Amino acid sequence: MADRTELLEAALDSLPEGIALVGPEGEIAFWNRAAEAITGYARLELVTQPIPDLLDRLLPDGVWRADLHPDAEPGSTALVHLHHKQGHDLQAISRVFELRNGMGERIGAAVSFHPTEGLDALPHGEAGDSDGVKVSQTQLEERLQTDFDDLARGGNPFGLLWITVDQAHELRKTHGAMACEGMLEKVAHALRQGLRPAEDIGRWGKDEFLVISHERTAEMLAAHAQTLAGLARTADFRWWGDRISLTVSMGAAQVEKTETLAELLERAKAAMLASIHEGGNRTTSAPGGQPCLPS
Repeated sequence: MADRTELLEAALDSLPEGIALVGPEGEIAFWNRAAEAITGYARLELVTQPIPDLLDRLLPDGVWRADLHPDAEPGSTALVHLHHKQGHDLQAISRVFELRNGMGERIGAAVSFHPTEGLDALPHGEAGDSDGVKVSQTQLEERLQTDFDDLARGGNPFGLLWITVDQAHELRKTHGAMACEGMLEKVAHALRQGLRPAEDIGRWGKDEFLVISHERTAEMLAAHAQTLAGLARTADFRWWGDRISLTVSMGAAQVEKTETLAELLERAKAAMLASIHEGGNRTTSAPGGQPCLPS
């Protein structure tokens, strides 16, 4: 059984914002995965080392090595400028928490931070598998082509679910890339709970997902889409303590033997866009299917 330290580290590593824990002498005690992605500095480069200039910028007036500034409220937010390992500057929003033991003695500080709006194009790290989807778009394309070729040889029918999270664009705009990636991870996890054993899901473009399903009819595919849409709405996503309700717009397209793979993808995308244009939070079956409102 994992001990409490392992559980704590795993919990901090699962968070979408950067987390740094610093001891009383200014040494870095913990540096989570999101912090690595945001700053470019790996955990092994920093743990037990003196705090570099990068981290001093996270806190006003050298808070790492002294008590909190008299004018600063514990947990208050501040706009700071960080220096990425690759050389560029980036803006971030940070929160500072002073840590004390049961006797009231100061034992260090904790800081959480995330990039602000406009950092999407900066090379501040890759999301890797943080979105919770292990299948890449290239792998999905290969699987699609295989299934399509098998169909021509008498194989099983299949369909596509093209999914976009209705809140993704606004969240990325207002809270930055890390918040959006954290949200997509939650949605991906929720969607996976409803997948059939032979189904694949992967990121498709920037903020969208594609599911390859082997439901036998368009009606069964539409019903499956409704189930997945309901699961997406149960994703419990919180950012800075606020719970953000999530919904998806989905397009469902069952393959037709007379069409090309490109035409199948276009029908699925068009159905997804129709769901968006109808206000989101719904699924639409292609071609010409009526939107299915959430139950």
